[in-house]
Amino acid sequence: MSTALVLILGLSAGIFSALLGVGGGVILVPGMVFLLGMELHKAIGTSLAIIIPTALMGVYRHNLHGNIEWTNVLLIVVGSVVGAYIGAWGSNFLPEDTLRKIFVVFMLLTAFKMWKG
Repeated sequence: MSTALVLILGLSAGIFSALLGVGGGVILVPGMVFLLGMELHKAIGTSLAIIIPTALMGVYRHNLHGNIEWTNVLLIVVGSVVGAYIGAWGSNFLPEDTLRKIFVVFMLLTAFKMWKG
Protein backbone atom coordinates (compact mmCIF):
# COMPACT_ATOMS: atom_id res chain seq x y z
CA MET A 1 0.00 0.00 0.00
CA SER A 2 1.54 3.26 -1.16
CA THR A 3 1.62 6.16 1.30
CA ALA A 4 0.95 8.58 -1.57
CA LEU A 5 -2.13 6.59 -2.63
CA VAL A 6 -3.47 6.59 0.93
CA LEU A 7 -2.90 10.36 1.22
CA ILE A 8 -4.62 11.01 -2.13
CA LEU A 9 -7.58 8.90 -1.02
CA GLY A 10 -7.77 10.93 2.20
CA LEU A 11 -7.52 14.23 0.33
CA SER A 12 -10.29 13.17 -2.05
CA ALA A 13 -12.52 12.09 0.82
CA GLY A 14 -11.92 15.36 2.65
CA ILE A 15 -12.69 17.50 -0.38
CA PHE A 16 -15.86 15.62 -1.32
CA SER A 17 -16.96 15.37 2.31
CA ALA A 18 -16.87 19.14 2.80
CA LEU A 19 -18.02 19.98 -0.73
CA LEU A 20 -20.92 17.55 -1.09
CA GLY A 21 -21.48 16.02 2.35
CA VAL A 22 -20.15 12.65 1.20
CA GLY A 23 -16.82 11.00 1.80
CA GLY A 24 -16.92 8.08 4.19
CA GLY A 25 -19.23 5.72 2.39
CA VAL A 26 -18.99 7.10 -1.10
CA ILE A 27 -15.25 7.73 -1.45
CA LEU A 28 -13.42 5.96 1.35
CA VAL A 29 -15.12 2.56 1.41
CA PRO A 30 -14.74 1.81 -2.33
CA GLY A 31 -11.27 3.39 -2.30
CA MET A 32 -10.05 1.25 0.56
CA VAL A 33 -11.59 -1.91 -0.92
CA PHE A 34 -10.44 -1.46 -4.53
CA LEU A 35 -7.28 0.61 -4.22
CA LEU A 36 -5.94 -0.65 -0.91
CA GLY A 37 -7.30 -4.20 -1.00
CA MET A 38 -9.04 -3.88 2.37
CA GLU A 39 -11.84 -6.25 3.40
CA LEU A 40 -15.25 -4.56 3.20
CA HIS A 41 -16.06 -4.92 6.92
CA LYS A 42 -12.73 -3.30 7.83
CA ALA A 43 -13.14 -0.57 5.20
CA ILE A 44 -16.53 0.38 6.65
CA GLY A 45 -15.21 0.49 10.21
CA THR A 46 -12.07 2.37 9.18
CA SER A 47 -14.16 4.84 7.19
CA LEU A 48 -16.26 5.62 10.26
CA ALA A 49 -13.11 6.33 12.28
CA ILE A 50 -11.74 8.57 9.51
CA ILE A 51 -14.87 10.66 9.08
CA ILE A 52 -14.87 11.87 12.69
CA PRO A 53 -12.07 14.46 12.26
CA THR A 54 -13.05 15.05 8.64
CA ALA A 55 -16.64 15.82 9.59
CA LEU A 56 -15.55 18.05 12.47
CA MET A 57 -13.48 20.22 10.13
CA GLY A 58 -16.34 20.37 7.63
CA VAL A 59 -18.80 21.30 10.38
CA TYR A 60 -16.48 24.04 11.60
CA ARG A 61 -16.17 25.62 8.14
CA HIS A 62 -19.85 25.24 7.22
CA ASN A 63 -20.93 26.66 10.57
CA LEU A 64 -18.91 29.80 9.86
CA HIS A 65 -21.16 30.36 6.85
CA GLY A 66 -24.41 29.49 8.64
CA ASN A 67 -24.90 26.30 6.64
CA ILE A 68 -26.04 24.08 9.52
CA GLU A 69 -29.58 23.66 10.83
CA TRP A 70 -28.73 22.80 14.43
CA THR A 71 -32.29 21.83 15.43
CA ASN A 72 -32.33 19.14 12.75
CA VAL A 73 -28.81 18.05 13.69
CA LEU A 74 -29.83 17.38 17.28
CA LEU A 75 -32.96 15.46 16.32
CA ILE A 76 -31.31 13.37 13.63
CA VAL A 77 -28.31 12.56 15.84
CA VAL A 78 -30.57 10.76 18.31
CA GLY A 79 -31.73 8.29 15.66
CA SER A 80 -28.35 8.14 13.96
CA VAL A 81 -26.50 7.08 17.10
CA VAL A 82 -28.97 4.27 17.78
CA GLY A 83 -28.94 3.27 14.10
CA ALA A 84 -25.13 3.25 14.00
CA TYR A 85 -25.01 0.92 16.99
CA ILE A 86 -27.53 -1.45 15.40
CA GLY A 87 -25.87 -1.29 11.98
CA ALA A 88 -22.36 -1.93 13.32
CA TRP A 89 -23.65 -4.86 15.37
CA GLY A 90 -25.69 -6.28 12.49
CA SER A 91 -22.97 -5.97 9.87
CA ASN A 92 -20.91 -8.58 11.69
CA PHE A 93 -23.56 -11.19 10.91
CA LEU A 94 -23.53 -10.49 7.17
CA PRO A 95 -21.09 -12.21 4.84
CA GLU A 96 -18.90 -9.78 2.89
CA ASP A 97 -20.62 -10.66 -0.39
CA THR A 98 -24.06 -9.80 1.05
CA LEU A 99 -22.76 -6.58 2.57
CA ARG A 100 -21.20 -5.62 -0.78
CA LYS A 101 -24.52 -6.19 -2.59
CA ILE A 102 -26.40 -4.07 -0.05
CA PHE A 103 -23.78 -1.34 -0.45
CA VAL A 104 -24.03 -1.40 -4.25
CA VAL A 105 -27.84 -1.27 -4.24
CA PHE A 106 -27.77 1.63 -1.77
CA MET A 107 -25.23 3.53 -3.90
CA LEU A 108 -27.22 2.95 -7.10
CA LEU A 109 -30.50 4.04 -5.52
CA THR A 110 -28.83 7.11 -4.07
CA ALA A 111 -27.26 8.01 -7.42
CA PHE A 112 -30.58 7.52 -9.21
CA LYS A 113 -32.50 9.70 -6.74
CA MET A 114 -29.85 12.42 -6.90
CA TRP A 115 -29.83 12.33 -10.70
CA LYS A 116 -33.63 12.62 -10.95
CA GLY A 117 -33.71 15.42 -8.39
